[in-house]
Amino acid sequence: SAEQQVPSRAWQDTPNPIAGRHATQGGEISVFGGQYPQSINYYLDNNSLSAELFGAMYESLLGTDPITAEYVPGLAESWSISEDKQTFTFRLDPDARWSDGRPVTAHDVRWTFDTLMAPENLTGVHKVALEKFDPPTVVDDRTVRFTATEVHWRNLGAAGGIAVLPKHVFGGQDFNKINFTFPVVSGHYRLGEIKEGVYVKLHRRDDWWRRGRVAMQNIGNFSALTFRFFSERENAFEAFRKGLIDIYPVYTSRLWVKETHGDRFDRHWIIKQKVHNQKPVGFQGFAVNMRRAPFDDVRVRHALAHLLDRERMNRTIMYGQYFMHRSYYEDLYDAATPCTNPIFGFDKERARALLSEAGWHPDADTGILEKDGQPFVFTFLTRDPSSEKFLAIYGEDLRDVGIRLKIERKDWAAWTKDMDTFSYDMTWASWGAGLFKDPEGMWLSSEADRRGGINITGFKNARVDELIEQQKTLFDVSKRHAICREVDAIVTRECPYILLWNIDYVRLLYWNKFGAPPSVLSKYGDETAAYSYWWYDEDSAADLKDAVQKGLSLPPLPASVDFDAVFGGSGMSEQR
Repeated sequence: SAEQQVPSRAWQDTPNPIAGRHATQGGEISVFGGQYPQSINYYLDNNSLSAELFGAMYESLLGTDPITAEYVPGLAESWSISEDKQTFTFRLDPDARWSDGRPVTAHDVRWTFDTLMAPENLTGVHKVALEKFDPPTVVDDRTVRFTATEVHWRNLGAAGGIAVLPKHVFGGQDFNKINFTFPVVSGHYRLGEIKEGVYVKLHRRDDWWRRGRVAMQNIGNFSALTFRFFSERENAFEAFRKGLIDIYPVYTSRLWVKETHGDRFDRHWIIKQKVHNQKPVGFQGFAVNMRRAPFDDVRVRHALAHLLDRERMNRTIMYGQYFMHRSYYEDLYDAATPCTNPIFGFDKERARALLSEAGWHPDADTGILEKDGQPFVFTFLTRDPSSEKFLAIYGEDLRDVGIRLKIERKDWAAWTKDMDTFSYDMTWASWGAGLFKDPEGMWLSSEADRRGGINITGFKNARVDELIEQQKTLFDVSKRHAICREVDAIVTRECPYILLWNIDYVRLLYWNKFGAPPSVLSKYGDETAAYSYWWYDEDSAADLKDAVQKGLSLPPLPASVDFDAVFGGSGMSEQR
């Protein structure tokens, strides 16, 4: 018997409320893709770029409603959940097709699951949620059934969220070597040209099987998406100023404050805009490898945190633009539920005391801290040269108490390899956040030893393990989030990361040649929502070209956009 039976058509025939009503199809948008990746196979290289590319090329059984975040049909037209909440049966849409015309079948779903779970495949982070399932049963070509070995609130999303791959294309291949070749897709974009180290292009599919559905109208409007790669964000910004890149999300306060002046900005050829929405707030910090000494001592980790002068960095380098992290789950707190986590403020005397307590004492000749004859010297692994101005300040304060900091810079691929093999002392890591908090992958003890996982610090704590176990069977989000706050307090005290700072809005720069919905971005999305919701506006592009040639000004657009204000008001119209 089924507790929940979900049909598809009622949702699929409902227009997306965020999509611009007057969107047109065509044109191209060029965006910054970061450093050239070692793979664009999201299952092998778990990063935001590969997730974006895979999300455009491949579909999962379920999607999510852009406003309510409830599950909606994807490849599956309907699904049911057993009364014991452990069996999930999906009925595939009869129209679902691969780009070569073959139907998407339950056999593809099963093959994808088996491939992700195969021990020899380097799909570690994706195994976490799927380990809770027996291999799915192919009931018939259009029906697949997942049975979980335990009740867990995320099971439906885990089973329904697998990006399904075509068995008839990839079956029999070494999955670990499938990195840049994806000839058959199911999504609304297909892989186009790749120029190694320079760009990857996606092309819009006019023959996408869902192209005619009402819910898909005015979404995925660009004929081509070009992801351009630069080793440094500064170089990408220069490319943006020259028009090689169309949209540039700003993660550096100096650029936002100091580099957004002159004709391009003053004449509104380039739009500068803050977008406030309900995008979940992640965290960033200096990740400490707790698997190795001296970072396995919590007193040392606290001391290292007390030696980071975040306020000075925010004031002198970032123009006071950021709030200081005190949590790994910032958006679980508000005025009614304030955060009471400990704060490790800049305090050298406290740091010295903690280091002394941990057995670290200065050498009389060199002043360097030593313990058991070993000097306190450690290496900071970085992949971004812009981090070095922060590390220079940190290094000064570390040196003052007798610690020596060395900096080693590597590219993305080499950095990822070191993360996968736990070969580092400290590094800068930034993490996004989901709408529904799931502490298991990052904080469960058993995940600390999984290569390619996200528990990169090697965090282990018995009480956190108990709390993670408790929240698995809770379907009440508020109760789960209460447990996450308890996890948060423990993790903060244990200090696996030296927490840094963040902002709670998106800083956008873009050339004024696009149409966009009134909210500019989606309710929960970042700048990547533009790839789906914006469109190339021929009139705006012509006006921009004319303005640049003649030195004219264009009409301004709002400097700040608030999603809630837009959707709470009336008379919405697309912005030009």
